[in-house]
Amino acid sequence: MMKDRRLTVLAGPTAVGKTELSIKLAKRLNAEIISADSIQVYKHMDIGSAKISVSEIQGVPHHLIDCLEPTEGFDVALFVSLAKAAIGDIRSRGRLPLIVGGTGFYLHALIYDNDFSDGASDPKYRAKLEREALDPANNLYERLRLIDPASCDAIPPGNMKRVIRALEYHHVTGERISEHNKKEREKKSPYDLRFFVLTLPRDILYERINRRVDIMVEKGLFEETKKLIDLGVKPEMTSMQGLGYKQAYLYLTGACTRDEAIDAIKKETRHFAKRQLTWFRKEKEAVFIDKSCFSSDDEIIDYILSDC
Repeated sequence: MMKDRRLTVLAGPTAVGKTELSIKLAKRLNAEIISADSIQVYKHMDIGSAKISVSEIQGVPHHLIDCLEPTEGFDVALFVSLAKAAIGDIRSRGRLPLIVGGTGFYLHALIYDNDFSDGASDPKYRAKLEREALDPANNLYERLRLIDPASCDAIPPGNMKRVIRALEYHHVTGERISEHNKKEREKKSPYDLRFFVLTLPRDILYERINRRVDIMVEKGLFEETKKLIDLGVKPEMTSMQGLGYKQAYLYLTGACTRDEAIDAIKKETRHFAKRQLTWFRKEKEAVFIDKSCFSSDDEIIDYILSDC
């Protein structure tokens, strides 16, 4: 029974090198990969999300990639629902699920089976906040900081969906959502869990991030964003909250120069990577793997398999 509950997670900050290593690991585990990425789930969003290419897949089945149109919503509850369905499908064929991604909030919700039926919702109040968010003068992020500073440490300022959710939760329950999330963190995973987090020294990681952004721009990030705008994607939509796209949108609409947009992408991505690592350090079952301490990916995989 525990074999059926086995779940391996390969996480880490953006640009740390999860994709190539995950393919090699999946082959060794006879696994299929479930993406835990909030942007790769969208069609037409390939460059800015660093989506795995057909040539990189090498025959390893992937799930939760190219599932939604960029005009559709996507949240943690939907992710967990889709991921659980994929886990069941993979196991039905006698293979193992390998969860790969850097969206810590999504990963945690899945591996600890968080409950999203708490009833803490007020659609009218949420709609009011969504209207207020359209006016920059209404700084909802700073409003949340006064109520729940711990949530502001975990939520990026641009992720208005989560900011609104935190404000709504407090409005309905009187409790800080950070306190609710802390209780969820204390739960035991129902899975036979193996949770690995890849890391690199900060200077190396930041250099990789800067180079990745340059490559995205060279491949056509701004042109890809223009196509999304032409498809009717609006800046407030979930898909456009992804790093790179929102800065490219500002450039394309004349709010900043091209160089300013590129610099902003690099800066915000570095900050995001720092927040990712902060999140993962709070995961009690995570095993950290500093890639710089190993001579090759194969050596890292041997280390991982020794615990699987």
